[in-house]
Amino acid sequence: MNPTSSPDVDVDLALSTARLKGAARIAPDERVRLLALARTALGAAQAGRAALLLAEMGRLAPADAEVALLCGVALRHEQRLAEAAQVFARARAAGAADPRLIEGLAQTRYELGQPAAALFGEALHVAPDNLDVAKNHAAALAAEGDAPAAEALLTSALATNPGWIDGHKALATLHWTRGDPARFADSYAAAVQAEPANADLWLAWFRALAQTRDWVGAGAVLDQAERALGASPALLVSRLFIASESGDAVGAARLLEQTAGIEGETINLCRVRHHLRQGRQAEAESVCLRYLLTPSATLFWPYLSLAWRLAQDPRHLWLDRPDVSIQPREVELSTAELAELAELLRALHVMERPYVEQSVRGGTQTDRSVILRHEPIIARARTAWLEAIRRYIADLPPFEQGHPLLGCPRGELLIEGSWSVRLLRQGYNVPHNHPMGWLSTAWYVALPGPDQLGPAPAGHIAFGTPPEELGLDLPAYCTIEPRIGRTAIFPSTMWHRTMPFDDGERLVIALDVRRPRH
Repeated sequence: MNPTSSPDVDVDLALSTARLKGAARIAPDERVRLLALARTALGAAQAGRAALLLAEMGRLAPADAEVALLCGVALRHEQRLAEAAQVFARARAAGAADPRLIEGLAQTRYELGQPAAALFGEALHVAPDNLDVAKNHAAALAAEGDAPAAEALLTSALATNPGWIDGHKALATLHWTRGDPARFADSYAAAVQAEPANADLWLAWFRALAQTRDWVGAGAVLDQAERALGASPALLVSRLFIASESGDAVGAARLLEQTAGIEGETINLCRVRHHLRQGRQAEAESVCLRYLLTPSATLFWPYLSLAWRLAQDPRHLWLDRPDVSIQPREVELSTAELAELAELLRALHVMERPYVEQSVRGGTQTDRSVILRHEPIIARARTAWLEAIRRYIADLPPFEQGHPLLGCPRGELLIEGSWSVRLLRQGYNVPHNHPMGWLSTAWYVALPGPDQLGPAPAGHIAFGTPPEELGLDLPAYCTIEPRIGRTAIFPSTMWHRTMPFDDGERLVIALDVRRPRH
């Protein structure tokens, strides 16, 4: 039984599903009750059982849009995207007319890597003011090779909705990844002229430039924002971010004093990073410790590790467990299957440069969650890869309350995100971690030849190396040598990087396992 569900709900789900198998129809009152039961099951992390119940309801009422929508949602919770798409499509074919079915089918097909732009266009025609649909339509157009149409769609929507921050982000990403960094954030400039009092818009423009480390441009945006809005805590924190990350230690110290009364995740990360740069490990530790029982804990555990290591505090070994938590595993896929997978992945690397917020240097990264795509080779790869991850989990030490890796329940594996990275000559990843995940893993699909890679640790993943901009003298705990078919598995809170290599192609798939619910 799921720990978040109740025995009554479990029994009701089982009995109700069994009764429907022999039924010819559903009475209206019973339909209402069963839909409420399915929603309760979804809220209790029982999506699989809810899907079974809703599938029986859909068999008896194939044109019931509400049943189909909820069944599709349950299947999507389970990451059974192909089945969800079939549910949406069958309901439409049976005559269900709810426009949300079009949107659900379009989104699911897009995530499967199937053509979806036409469906999003249909959904946008029905709901022309739905900006989420417009953004997803643009993403589908770009994925299907029509970046100009995607740009035109976003530009048109922003002209009438200048405060639409998600639209600005989407357009900026499109420009950046398509090789147009000079004007990637231009849409913000026009938007703040239309809505000069929109503080969130100014800050979004600042963040877009700060992500590229354009400190001069980001500072100029803050100057303009202050003239338009007046001074504010948010602008002061943003100035602290620039000072800290650009290496202005004197300016950062002054701004830290000015912001002493401000609290929040962003400013406390600034404080932690500044303290570490200045060799004040105890102060960095103090800030991190305040967050360990909050939803933001995964942002601060990696920095706490650095503080403890710098202080030679043995608790860093309790936290990181490098001897047991960093493991190479072999994925049971044949040489021919790996070659087929590599061919497919190469075709997905269509961007001219990596996402601005990602760690890739000298290569590209794919969009969407690549391991959830529809191709048969992806399905076989997913099954084999998850089995290797399950073996890793089975070998972990016992449950340990309060530990970011060992303190989570061990049951069903869901994917938080997955992507492919293709690095070429001298390519690498800068040190980073994955705060959204529980476990992270990188699977080597294709590698340079022995005469191309260079001497070790060229092309290795190195674990425990802090971000270079912090200026900390901490060696890697270890490295994992790349080998085709091998996956490196490690806690998502672990700092890691890919070392540069001499020449050739290094093609991997990476994924984060979703943090299990308690």
